[in-house]
Amino acid sequence: MNFWKSLVGKLWYTIILLVACVLMTLGVFLLPYIDNNFSADESGEIKRMFVLVCIVGFSLTTFFALFLFTKITQPMQKLIKATNEIRKGNYGTRLSLVTSDEIGELANTFNHMADELEDTIRNLNHEKERVASVLRSMTDAVVSFDGEGRLISTNPPGAKVMSIWQGIDWTDADEKHGSQAHSFSNIQDVPPPLRPLFYSVVTEGQDQSAELHVKQSVWSIQMAPLHGEQGSRGAVAVLRDVTEEAHLEKMRSDFIANISHEIRTPLSMIQGYSEALLDGMAASPKESEELLQVIQDESLRMGRLVKDLLDLARMEAGHTDINLQKIDLNQMLERVYRKFSVAAKEQGLILDYTHQDESLVLEAADEDKLEQVFTNLLDNAFRHTPSDKRIQIIAKQINASFIEIRIKDEGKGIPRDDLPFIFERFYKADKARVRDVGRGTGLGLAIVKHIVDAHQGTIEVDSIPGEGTEFRLLLPVMAALHHNT
Repeated sequence: MNFWKSLVGKLWYTIILLVACVLMTLGVFLLPYIDNNFSADESGEIKRMFVLVCIVGFSLTTFFALFLFTKITQPMQKLIKATNEIRKGNYGTRLSLVTSDEIGELANTFNHMADELEDTIRNLNHEKERVASVLRSMTDAVVSFDGEGRLISTNPPGAKVMSIWQGIDWTDADEKHGSQAHSFSNIQDVPPPLRPLFYSVVTEGQDQSAELHVKQSVWSIQMAPLHGEQGSRGAVAVLRDVTEEAHLEKMRSDFIANISHEIRTPLSMIQGYSEALLDGMAASPKESEELLQVIQDESLRMGRLVKDLLDLARMEAGHTDINLQKIDLNQMLERVYRKFSVAAKEQGLILDYTHQDESLVLEAADEDKLEQVFTNLLDNAFRHTPSDKRIQIIAKQINASFIEIRIKDEGKGIPRDDLPFIFERFYKADKARVRDVGRGTGLGLAIVKHIVDAHQGTIEVDSIPGEGTEFRLLLPVMAALHHNT
């Protein structure tokens, strides 16, 4: 620090100026008096004494200034330096001034303040670390915005969601929510689906929740205001992807509706025809036999439905009974082909089976389960292919590890939008495909998918509406199966 700008420097040259003024005033009035009232020798002696007194006075003033500099300015400089260290974040800085005056009390007060500040900062950092750890460990996305809609902070899932949403074209959403978001001059960081909720939270200052559909996903949003001294200063939102839960809930409700429909139809027919028999409405034994045949058919249909439901439930629970053995896929497909050849002739369909001359061997597979797969697929193809059309079974070994089986038909086909749901339970309830009443249970393709998965294979479907459908299976030759019995 510049000495002349310090408190002691200012005090020192102030005293110097005062002493100089006093001595100059004395010189102006005293020297003429000495010259007039004393002899020349005495006058010279008095003047020399006066000069000596001035020199001693200035020397004492300088010594006093240095003493003040040592006792006041240096401790103040240490205090200033320590304060700057605290300002820079070095909260462990302390003063070591041992005095009993005001400077000592100031140093003790500073050290106490530094201790309290260090404890407060440490506690705040610990709290911040705990909050950050909680946010990082959350699977839900957490994002916060200031009052102008600018993004403040996110956790990793929140950053991922914001990054994905920033790449979406929100033109339609901007038009939909623009009227509610117009009050914000800078709201670009808030995605359009969140803007109405953000607007309500910031203006009303209360928690809000909503379920939003963003493209193909469903999000549950909980948003709360960030309160400040002058009202709401922003909002924090917790976003949870509930697409799977919504899908499962839809599947559950659809399952209940479909199973109720599937069971109600045969039950109604059994009840109606049995009441007709009891009331004696059959006019002849032949009519009675026809009614009994309908009752038997509907009973068998219910039996198939219950059996398929039990099988599917066991498969979904992981309790698939797999009897592993070495099988010749050619022989099995030949047997399935012969079994459906009669039905093909009756319906006027052309059924072909194309395969390689050599045997197609699976080292570890369940023959009964795979036969059920091909039976279900062919039964599905027969029910959707009109007369004079072709159904093909094509089998070949594509390499040493996999065998490919394709089942193609020239039926009605499946719309592209429905292909992702083809292997779901009760797909027959979809209006996109109409099946013959009383033949299928709507569980066949779901069972096929589970059996193929149990063999560590894959099944794909491709379809062109009006031209036909193709199922493509890849089965591993050596399958390391793990199953529960």
